[in-house]
Amino acid sequence: MSQPQPIPGSPAANGATSPSPAGATWITGRVTRDSASDPGEGPDDQGRWPLEPGRYRLVISLACPWAHRANLTRRVLGLDQVISLAVVDPIRDERGWRFWLDPDHRDPVMGIEYLSEAFRATDPDYSGRFTVPTLIDTVTGQVVTNDFPQLSPDLITEWVDYHRPDAPALLPTDPDQRAEHDELAEQITADVNRGVYRVGYAEDQHSYEAAYDRLFGRLDQLSQRLESHRFLFGDTVRDADIRLFTTLVRFDAVYHGLFRCNRHKLSELPVLWNYLRDLYQLPGFGDTVDFDHIKRHYYLTDTDNNPSGIVPKGPDLSGWPSLNG
Repeated sequence: MSQPQPIPGSPAANGATSPSPAGATWITGRVTRDSASDPGEGPDDQGRWPLEPGRYRLVISLACPWAHRANLTRRVLGLDQVISLAVVDPIRDERGWRFWLDPDHRDPVMGIEYLSEAFRATDPDYSGRFTVPTLIDTVTGQVVTNDFPQLSPDLITEWVDYHRPDAPALLPTDPDQRAEHDELAEQITADVNRGVYRVGYAEDQHSYEAAYDRLFGRLDQLSQRLESHRFLFGDTVRDADIRLFTTLVRFDAVYHGLFRCNRHKLSELPVLWNYLRDLYQLPGFGDTVDFDHIKRHYYLTDTDNNPSGIVPKGPDLSGWPSLNG
């Protein structure tokens, strides 16, 4: 988001890179129920960390949609009681994400100023970027994972014993329903979550128009589906809804203008707009959104698309419902 994207629309849109023989570019540990490690120990020989409430800390940027997905999942499932949260400054410098929102510019739990310090403590030869979301072990100060595509599913499937009693089933248990869900969720990830980046960082007119048509074609299909559903799969919120929400909630504030995704604003598409505002009122959705962080991060760090560094005053937020009802 804040630096030129080598592959628009890919995981690199959040600074993630693919594994390379030259060195680690992602840290891909997991916290799982079947870890062979005892409480307090490090990962087992398969990279599985023990499941322990209160041990791990999720580092996010409130601006980043991929980090938003992890935090939103954590909140919806009630895992905010067992996994603590660290929020970085929306502006990152040449050293990466920084904990400048905290007293003395240091995370109060880990005592570090920059997220990069945790990566270096984990692997001095780490050659990737220091991305969010990142899950950190507070016992050792090491990074468990910044593999964001796997992090959110693990919160759903591995931390199930700590979900709040009335937490929604974010993934269907029926095999056929699960297959349908996962297919749609992957379409959302490819065409919407990454699609806005494909549009915003297109390098020529043809690529831009192809990405633009793909994005709005998928949004039209989702809108048609939602004409007869409250959420994507009926009356129950699913992981696919979370994926879609994190892009839609940023659409008018960032992607419509800065990324030239300008066929329509979301507020001009009645079905998607009503769906978005409905989700916004649910616990864990609207209260994890920070439009100030979102706008300042995108408009102040994306110097290719916004060389002036001017942050727009809009959009008007008065159309958003109150989180109190």
